[in-house]
Amino acid sequence: MVSFGQSSGSPDPVPLSDLAPKSLFLTRPSMMQYNETRDELLECAGEVFANVASGVIKARVNHKYPLSRVADAHADLENRITSGSVVLLP
Repeated sequence: MVSFGQSSGSPDPVPLSDLAPKSLFLTRPSMMQYNETRDELLECAGEVFANVASGVIKARVNHKYPLSRVADAHADLENRITSGSVVLLP
């Protein structure tokens, strides 16, 4: 099981006895566990953006709002109506 982000609050506790029967484990990665320096972070980010630009990674945008509707986008985020990416368009 992998836990990403904190937008929905802290995850519920998981008893170790529930994981043990199938040798399951829980991990919560942090970006700085993979990139110790700013240079490493910039290098990895450059690789990700290059892969997005070439189509190797497909970025899904779940919600698009014109900039004139920024208040609606913010309200939808606060009310947990959205999931995934939210993009404001000029």
